[in-house]
Amino acid sequence: MVVVSVLKLSAQEPLYLVNGERREEIETIDPEHIERIEQFPADEQTIARFGPEAGNGAVVVTLKFDRAPRFNHPEGWSFAEYITREADWQENDLTARIAIRYHISEEGILEVDKILEATDKRLLRRIEKALEECPRWEPAQKENRPVKSASYVLRLTLPEGRELPPERYIIIR
Repeated sequence: MVVVSVLKLSAQEPLYLVNGERREEIETIDPEHIERIEQFPADEQTIARFGPEAGNGAVVVTLKFDRAPRFNHPEGWSFAEYITREADWQENDLTARIAIRYHISEEGILEVDKILEATDKRLLRRIEKALEECPRWEPAQKENRPVKSASYVLRLTLPEGRELPPERYIIIR
């Protein structure tokens, strides 16, 4: 009889600390939000500093902020829901996609960094109007002070639930 010993992969993972708080993983953190990453080897000094959980080393991630910016709409809508409702893109309108990179200022004002994609100019105008009229956000916080957030991307395909038709190509021979 052969006995196979299986170690959980998580048992070999280092200790992850993000802004001082323990995390199971760090893959879901947006790289734009990271200020600094420090790696500590699996040695006695690391265990002495971080405790026995750091037996496989430690990864310490410092974010650009302690608290991400928050969109607080009186109706409880998410930011994407707010923009979708304000754009008022109807079921009989053509399917269109928009992608916009933005950040939130220290004052809580949404500032567009770049229009990444806009397949319909009418939708773009409606989205830009909604962004101009957007309620203020709670800005990101770092050490209890408001700070400018890293960039975020808003991607919408409207009407919701539909896909863009495939692009057509003309081949000239």
